[in-house]
Amino acid sequence: MALDIIGKNYLSWVLDAEIHLDVKGLSETIKEANEATPQDKAKAMIFLRHHLHEGLRNEYLILKDPQILWSNLKESYVQNNFSIELCEENITDAEMLEKTYSTFHANYIVLQTQYREKKVLKNILN
Repeated sequence: MALDIIGKNYLSWVLDAEIHLDVKGLSETIKEANEATPQDKAKAMIFLRHHLHEGLRNEYLILKDPQILWSNLKESYVQNNFSIELCEENITDAEMLEKTYSTFHANYIVLQTQYREKKVLKNILN
């Protein structure tokens, strides 16, 4: 299953991905300060990218290290989406979209602006 672009399935995705990486002998590749071989890192990246929504694959296109990808996804979805769910107030679609846009990698500021202007994610969600 691919990781949804807004992270609705992040928790189940991350658990499944960890299990699959472990079975493939690649679990070290997502740990900080790992000493994984370049071949193992490439295998892990292929696996992780294959299980990302197309928009996320494009967003993290330039990353080659699975640990950095793993950390960026964790930072984006754990911090942003779970904190939204814990709020007692109702969150509007516009607020959710803004939160999602804020998770874009800094290299994609132009894409972020274009999405805001064209409300691309709102169309994807509907």
